[in-house]
Formats: sequence, structure tokens, C-alpha cells
Amino acid sequence: MDNAQVTETTKKFEQRSEKSIEFFKTEMQGIRAGRANPHLLDKVLVNYYGNMTPLNQMANVSVPEARLMTVTLWDASALKEVNKALLASNLGITPSDDGKIIRLVFPQLTEDRRKELVKQIKRQAEDSKVILRNERRDCLEIIKKLKKDSVITEDDLAQIEKSIQKATDKFIADIDKILAEKEKEILEV
Repeated sequence: MDNAQVTETTKKFEQRSEKSIEFFKTEMQGIRAGRANPHLLDKVLVNYYGNMTPLNQMANVSVPEARLMTVTLWDASALKEVNKALLASNLGITPSDDGKIIRLVFPQLTEDRRKELVKQIKRQAEDSKVILRNERRDCLEIIKKLKKDSVITEDDLAQIEKSIQKATDKFIADIDKILAEKEKEILEV
């Protein structure tokens, strides 16, 4: 079985699945788990001279302590706009600055908030798994159509279905692993 359509279809399936896992990983990095994480600021956009600019492209973000993050701007004139963007970002943290450096102090999470975050990440993990299963379904539909059109044999179809299921199981295991790590991080006191 050396069919270009089959190869292209399975390759697209794997690429889309890997993108969905990368997206899930990125989403997990953006969730605050009681400790400072520079990735929390990845989505913060600042109105910098009329352009919406990612904060990490105009400042140095560092974590000197477990629950403290500092933002050192390269252009101190943007301090007011950065503060405004941080307040609007819904991080739940009020920035404080001394005219040069912005400090973000992360409060300890309550037990209820930790449980709420765990529920949220489990929902996101399940959504990612649904996306993977939809990708699998779409791929299998194309492969079954190729079988119906007599481009591939019944044995080829069974072999391809097995390999796609095996890949899907691996991708779902990857999501479960990411979820378990983030859940452990959130529940850690």
C-alpha cells in the first residue's frame, strides 16, 4: 500500500493533532497555579505607540521569587500603558511599580480556587481530546471513501485504522500527561 492520498491524509491528521496538543500545552502554561510563571504574560498586549504589542517583546520578564514576577521595560515611557494592560488582562493581580520596574505579587491560592482551576483544566483537556477524536473521525472518513472508491483494499483499511487509532491513543496519553503535571502543580501548596 503506497498511496499518496493515504499518506497525505494521515500526515495531515498527525500535524493537526500535534498542533492541538501544542495549543493545549500553551493554554496550560497560561493558567496561574499560585506561583509566578512568565508564560502568564504571553497573551498580554500593550498599546505601544498605537500598535498592540506583546508585553514579552517590550520588556524583560523575570521571576526572582516563587510568588513574585518583575517586568523591566526597555522603554520606561510605556510604564503607564503596561500597567493598564496588566490590569485589563484579568490575571487577578494588581501591578505595583517604582517608576522603573513593575512587580506582580501572586497571592496564595485558596483551596476552593485550586479545585475550581482543576475543574477548568480538566474541561480544557476533555475539549482537546474531543478535537483529537474529531480529527481521527475526519481522517477515517477520507480513508473509508478511498476504500469505497477501490483505491485501497479492505486489509489496507484495517491496517490504516489501527495505526490512526494507535496515534490517537498516543496523543490522548500526551494530553493526560500534561493535565496530570498541571493538576499536580495547582494542588501543590
